[in-house]
Amino acid sequence: MARPSIVPIALTLDDRTGYTLWAPPWEEDGEEWQAFLGTTEGDVATVHLFPTPAKLAAFCRTSTDHDLADHPVWPVVAGLGAADLTPDDDHRYDLDGVYDIAAENPDRWAVEELAATVDIVSRLAECLDTSDEDDDEQFEAVAELAGKPEIGSLGLGEEAFAGRSGEDAWIGVGSVLDELWEDVVEELSEHLDWTGGGTATVQEYPSASEAAEEDTGPGIPEDDEDDDQVAGARPARTAPTGSTAASAAAGGGVRTIARVGRVTASPAAVAEAAEFWEAVGILPVEVVVPEGAGVTLRCYVEDVARFLGRDGEVFVFDTPADLARFCASGERHDLTEIASWPEVADTDTLPLPAEQDRYDLTELSEVLTEVADGAAGLVPHRALAQPVEGVRDLAEYAGLSRVEELLAPTAPLGQAVARADRQPEAPLAAPDAAQLRPEWDEVVTAVSGALVFRD
Repeated sequence: MARPSIVPIALTLDDRTGYTLWAPPWEEDGEEWQAFLGTTEGDVATVHLFPTPAKLAAFCRTSTDHDLADHPVWPVVAGLGAADLTPDDDHRYDLDGVYDIAAENPDRWAVEELAATVDIVSRLAECLDTSDEDDDEQFEAVAELAGKPEIGSLGLGEEAFAGRSGEDAWIGVGSVLDELWEDVVEELSEHLDWTGGGTATVQEYPSASEAAEEDTGPGIPEDDEDDDQVAGARPARTAPTGSTAASAAAGGGVRTIARVGRVTASPAAVAEAAEFWEAVGILPVEVVVPEGAGVTLRCYVEDVARFLGRDGEVFVFDTPADLARFCASGERHDLTEIASWPEVADTDTLPLPAEQDRYDLTELSEVLTEVADGAAGLVPHRALAQPVEGVRDLAEYAGLSRVEELLAPTAPLGQAVARADRQPEAPLAAPDAAQLRPEWDEVVTAVSGALVFRD
């Protein structure tokens, strides 16, 4: 069982988008629990939805009368700002869009998105069902949908829909949705509170397109900024995995309170900065190791990784501003001779790492521990992909032969990485995680030794 955590999510229904919180399953006093931000009055349970992450953050700071108030990590969440409570792409569920997804080709993204949407609906129904065993089931359509073998095949990934038989299976998924989805949505709608626990009106909720624009815009609107500035509140920031409230695998996997990186820019600012860095062919990179988080630069010379550093040591800096000052200092290093370096040394554009260039090596250590301790089946092999990508580049530059041995195709860790390429959604098993954890720790130790934190 994973450690207790809370994840921001967004639901779109009837062309309205609302923001709320989900606590994935955790164990307490020998019992398994799961919950959403909502309340139960009598026989009626509701989930509170908010028109903006700022409204959600304000509610969390001021209200204790809800189903998450006793959650072990609630004191942390209650101090977060709007940026921390903005869901990442893996935790946005468009209930209006399932027909459109089912009409697409069954590629990896369509299958994953549909599986995740059905999964969150099932979890909502499970938490909102207050009926006793002798009562009529409150969510009959949801239970029927979840019980259909066609829907169950979504959990097998895109391979279940390959070839002629796979095409028929995908058509079967669409047929089940045509039959049941409207009833599913109707059952669920009765338990969704579109007033934010009495803090908002229905007119305040953005449409799906408006919500997308707001979440990729330049920042929090001015009239919402005051909501985030309270005594003791943590400054709003964008976490490496999309939210500091939690970091989760698609389809309702393991989530933990994520380690916060040094970068505090909005997604819009990162995207704007990326135009310059991609043009010069040198990209900002963030690395998180047990010693701390640091930002550096990386490029490829004839497909070989080269970092900002010297003699196999990688220079990392606490903040993008510190890194920018170093770049302008004139000190020589292994990127000095790159043709575009003069542009880097002269630019005012901050080196803000994009999401795909953030490598949290410590989070994978925690995930492997959780799986080894009993959370098997909740974490897919693709959790290995991004941190290993960063490790390979660092090991190549620093000449870390031991890391290359541990990631070799014949080594257990290398075999797991290879499976992540072939079957990214295949779940990690507890015995495998127990074997991989000490090997990964050795990798992290070696990589950490190549990092030099600079002032």
